[in-house]
Amino acid sequence: MPTINALLFCVAALLATSMIAVALIRWKGATQLTYGATLLLTATAAALAAGRLFGDAATPLTVTLPLGLPWLGALFRLDALSAFFLLVINLGAAAASLYGLGYGRHEHAPHRVLPFFPAFLAGMNLVILADDAFCFLLSWEFMSLASWALVMAHHRIDDNARAGYVYIIMASFGTMALLLAFGLLAGPDGDYAFAAMREAAPAPWLAALVLILALLGAGSKAGLVPLHAWLPLAHPAAPSHVSALMSGVMTKVAIYGFIRITFDLLGTPAWWWGVIVLIIGGVTAVLGVLYALMQNDLKRILAYSTIENIGFIFVGLGLALAFAANNMAGAAALALTAALFHVFNHTLFKSLLFFGAGAVLTATGERDMEKLGGLIHRMPMTALFVLVGCVAISALPPFNGFVSEWLTLQAILLSLGLPQWGLKIAVPAIGGLLALAATLAAACFVRLYGIAFLGRPRSAVAANATDVDLWSRASMGVFAALCLVAGILPGFVIDGLAPVTQYMVGAHMPAQASVPWLSIVPIAESRSSYNGILVFIFITFSALLAVAVIHRLASRAVRRAPAWDCGFPDASPALQYTASGFGQPLRRVFGAMIFHAREEVEMPPPGDTSPARLQVSLRDVIWDALYAPLANLVLFLAGHLNRLQFLTIRRYLGLVFFSLVSLLVVLALWP
Repeated sequence: MPTINALLFCVAALLATSMIAVALIRWKGATQLTYGATLLLTATAAALAAGRLFGDAATPLTVTLPLGLPWLGALFRLDALSAFFLLVINLGAAAASLYGLGYGRHEHAPHRVLPFFPAFLAGMNLVILADDAFCFLLSWEFMSLASWALVMAHHRIDDNARAGYVYIIMASFGTMALLLAFGLLAGPDGDYAFAAMREAAPAPWLAALVLILALLGAGSKAGLVPLHAWLPLAHPAAPSHVSALMSGVMTKVAIYGFIRITFDLLGTPAWWWGVIVLIIGGVTAVLGVLYALMQNDLKRILAYSTIENIGFIFVGLGLALAFAANNMAGAAALALTAALFHVFNHTLFKSLLFFGAGAVLTATGERDMEKLGGLIHRMPMTALFVLVGCVAISALPPFNGFVSEWLTLQAILLSLGLPQWGLKIAVPAIGGLLALAATLAAACFVRLYGIAFLGRPRSAVAANATDVDLWSRASMGVFAALCLVAGILPGFVIDGLAPVTQYMVGAHMPAQASVPWLSIVPIAESRSSYNGILVFIFITFSALLAVAVIHRLASRAVRRAPAWDCGFPDASPALQYTASGFGQPLRRVFGAMIFHAREEVEMPPPGDTSPARLQVSLRDVIWDALYAPLANLVLFLAGHLNRLQFLTIRRYLGLVFFSLVSLLVVLALWP
C-alpha cells in the first residue's frame, strides 16, 4: 500500500475512534480504549512519515478521492515538507496519547474530551495532506472547532468560557484570511488545486497581498504578536495533554501553512518579504518571553513561552526568504534548516514541559508557583524530566534547543552578503533581539524551576504531593531522552531535513552524518562547528569530577544545623524567594514601557501592627490598544444594527431593492 494511502487510512481510523468514543463514553474503559487507539494510529503515522522522509521524499505521492468540490474532488499530496510535519505532529500526538492513558483517569469530564481528541488529531493530519484549497480550509476549520471543543471541556471554571470565546473568534479570523489568500491565488479561473497555483505567476502586488494574508491567517493560529491574544487564554484552559498538543503541535500546523503558501505556492520571493517576517518574528520572540516572565501560573508561562519560540522560527523563515530572494541558496538552506529544526525541538521540549505542568497540577491541584516548592523531593522523576525541558528550552548545551538557535545565529552571520541595505541593518538588529530573548528565556525557566521545584513547600498540597502514574512519566521520559539525543546527534536531524530544504529553496546543507566525530559544520570548519557528543562528555565528566572532589576532599568535620536566619532556625517557607520577587528587576526595567506596570505600597504608620502591602498591576498594552477598541466598535455597531430587526415590511423591501441595485451597479462598473 502506498504511504499516502496508509496515512489516509490512519486519519479515517482516527475519525472512527472519535465516533466510537461517543458511543462508548459511559463505559469505564473508554479512556484507555480511546487513548490506546490514538497512540497506535499516530505512532504508525509517525513511522510512515519518517520512512518517507528518510527514504524517497523527493518524489511526491498524490491521491484523489471523490469528495470535496464536484469538479475537483479531494486532492491529497505527500512530499518532503508534508512528511516532515506529519512526523512532528504524530510524534507529539503519540506522546500526548501515552500521557493521556494516565492523565485521563483524573479527568472530571471525559465525555467532553474523548470524542474530540482523535478528531483534533485527524484534522491536523488532513491539513498537512491537503493538496487543494477547499480540503485545506475544511480541514483547518475542522481542526479549529475540535480544539475549541477541547478548550471548552472545563467551561465551568472561571475564565475558560472567555478563553474559548476569544479563541473561536481568532480562529475564524485566521480562516477568513486564509480563504482570501487562496482565493487570490486561485484567480479568476477559480482553480483551487495547489498544482495550478504553483504554475501561475501572481503579479508582485498580488503576491504581496497574499503574503500579508498568510501572515494574518497562519500567524493568528501560531501566536505571532499582535495576533497572540487567544493563546495565553486557551492553552491553560485546555486539559494538560491537549495544551501540549495545542502549543507543541497545532502551532506547527500554522507554520506549515505559512511555509506552504510562501515558499511553495507564491514562487520566487521578493527581498522585502524577509524584512517583514524578520521584524514580526523578532518582536514576537522578545515580547513573548517578557510576558512569560511576568506570570506566576505554570501553564500561562509555558503558553507565553510558545509565542517566544514561534518568533524564533519565523526569524529563521524570514532569513530564508531574504536569502532565497538574493539567490543565496546555501544560506537559505541553512536558515530554513534552523527554523525547521526548531519546529522539531519545540514540539519535544514544550510538550514535555506541559506534561510536567499537568503532572504538578494532578499531584497538587495548583498551577500558581507561589503555592508550590520542594517538589523535587516529592516528585523526583517529574522534577528530573522538567529540568531537562527547562535546560533544553533555555538553549543550553548539550540539549536540542541549543543547536537550532545556534544554527539560526550562524545564518544571521551570513547576512553580510545580502546586497540590500534594509536587510543589512534589519538582520543584525533582529539578531540582537534574539540574543536578548534567549537570555530572558534562560532567566524565565530558572525562575520556573527554582520556585516550583526547589526550596521548601509553600503550601500543604505541595508538601503532600506524590509523583504521577507510570504512563505520564513514560511520556515525559521519552521526550526528555529525545531532547538529549537530538542535542548530541544533531547531524542526523539536519540530514533528515535535507529533502525539505532541497524542495523549498533548491539547496540543502552538506551531509553531516559523515563528518568526523559526528560534528556538525553548517558553513565551514574554519568558521564554525559544533560537536554535541564531546560537549556532553565534557559536561558529564566535569560534573562527576566536581562531585567526587567535593565528597572525597571536603572536610569530614562538618556539623549539620538549620540555616542561620537571625536566630529563627525554623523559618516560615513564606520567607523564601518568590516568583514575583525573582521577576521584579526585569519588571522594573521593562514593565513601565511594555506592561504599564504600576506598584502601590500601603505602609502602616508607626505603631500600627497591620502588615505592609505591595500591589502590582500589569496591563496587556496590545489588548488595550487593539482588541478592546475593536470589541467596543463591534458592540456599538451591533447595537445600532439591531434596529434592522424591527423594520416594517415596506422598509425591508426597500432595503432589499437598494441592495440589489447597488450590486448591479458594482457589476456594471467592474472592469
